[in-house]
Amino acid sequence: MLIAQVTDIHLGFDRDDPAEFNRQRLDKVLRYLNNGPNRPDLLIATGDLTEHGAAASYRQLADAFSICSFPVHMCLGNHDIRSNFTAQFPETPVVDGFVQYALAAGGVRILMLDTLEEGRHGGAFCDTRAKWLRSTLAQDRDTPTIIGMHHPPVEIGIAWMNTHAEEQWVSNFTQAIQDAPNIKGIMCGHVHRSIAVPWQGTAVTICSSTAAQVALDLKPIDPEKPDNRAMIIADHPAYALHFWNGRELVSHFDSAGDQAILAKYDSHLQPFIKKLIGERPS
Repeated sequence: MLIAQVTDIHLGFDRDDPAEFNRQRLDKVLRYLNNGPNRPDLLIATGDLTEHGAAASYRQLADAFSICSFPVHMCLGNHDIRSNFTAQFPETPVVDGFVQYALAAGGVRILMLDTLEEGRHGGAFCDTRAKWLRSTLAQDRDTPTIIGMHHPPVEIGIAWMNTHAEEQWVSNFTQAIQDAPNIKGIMCGHVHRSIAVPWQGTAVTICSSTAAQVALDLKPIDPEKPDNRAMIIADHPAYALHFWNGRELVSHFDSAGDQAILAKYDSHLQPFIKKLIGERPS
C-alpha cells in the first residue's frame, strides 16, 4: 500500500488571491501524485491546511483536493481553526470536540490526531485526546498501526521550531502509546523539512511542506539578537510517499520540481536490470 503525505499547505497566505503561490505549489504536487508513476492509494494532509483558518481557505482546499483520484484524509495544525474546518468538511469525524479518528486501508490502521491548541504555535495533546488514543489503541494490539499528526513529539535541532522533550503534551502522547507494540510509524509535519528519527521504539518522519521550506540552520538562536540568518526558503513543493510492504513502513521524500533525467530504462540498461533482479530470491 502506498500512502502519500502533504503538509503545511498554508492556503490563504495571500488572503485576496485564489491563485496564490501556496495554491500553485499544492496544485503542482497533487497533479504529480495523480499523473505520476506513484499514484497513492490514499493521501493524508497533516495540518496547517490554511494560513489563518479562514472559511474561504477551506473552500479553496476542498477545490484543490477535488482533482484527487484517491481518498484524502486530514488532521489539523496550529494555523487551522476547528469550527471552520468542520463546517467545510463535516464528514471528517470529531470526538469530544477534537478532529481525531481511525481509518483502515491496505491491512493497516491509521489514526489521525488533533494537536491543535488555537492561539498556540506548538503542539497540544490534552487528557481528553490522550484518553481517546489509549482507548483506540487498546481495541487492537495486532493490526499494524500508523499515526498521523501535525506536531512532531521530538526535538529536531532547529531551535526556533523545536519541540521540547519536557512539554506536557509530549508526556501525554508518550504515555498514551507506550503499551501499543503495533505502532509502525508516526507521520508529522509542522517543521517544513524532511526529517526522520527513531523514537519510543518506532520511527517518526516529518514531511517537508508544499508551501515554502524552513532553512536548515542548527545554530542556537537568541530571541534578543536578530542575526540575519535564513529562515524560509523557496525549495520545490514537497511531499512524502510511505510504502507499507507488509512488514515495515518505508518513507520516501520527494518534490514536484523539474528533475534532470540522466538515465532511462532502455535496451542499454536492460542487462544490468536483469542481473540485479536475478540476484534476488524468486
